Amino acid sequence: MNYLIAVLPDRIQAEAAYTALETAGLPLDRVTILGKGYQTADEFGLIDPNQEARQQSRLMSFWLVPFGFFSGVAFSLLTDLHTFAWAGTVGNHLIGGLLGAAGGKLGSIFIGGGVGLAVGGGDALPYRNRLNAGKYLLVVTGTPVLTNKATKILQEFKPESLQGYNQE
Repeated sequence: MNYLIAVLPDRIQAEAAYTALETAGLPLDRVTILGKGYQTADEFGLIDPNQEARQQSRLMSFWLVPFGFFSGVAFSLLTDLHTFAWAGTVGNHLIGGLLGAAGGKLGSIFIGGGVGLAVGGGDALPYRNRLNAGKYLLVVTGTPVLTNKATKILQEFKPESLQGYNQE
């Protein structure tokens, strides 16, 4: 499925472009307007980078927290440090494990969340920012022939951005 996304400055231009696509005979179930008064980014399915970052962080914590715990216990056993004299030998090893688990959790938050935020949204974040700025998106989905026809029509409206995507 191919996607064509045009960024238009206001509602009037978005509606005019939609009407031009309708007049050219494009199926209207393949044309969507996103913006105030129309579909939102969430309704259309644009990925929220923050949600993607939380999910990535959660997935990383499933293996980093236990790994950190066992690494903390192993470090405590190997070094035989008695940092917390009041806890005793077994208590020191357990505290070492808990500190290792906390380090694993922090790693999943900073690395998993940071990477998810940086790469999780792809081009969705700039489109969300444009929607938040009051712009309108006109999205055409379909075959390459359909999106090429729509490209020629939408170029007449001089959109701020006209980007095609191929999702296989």
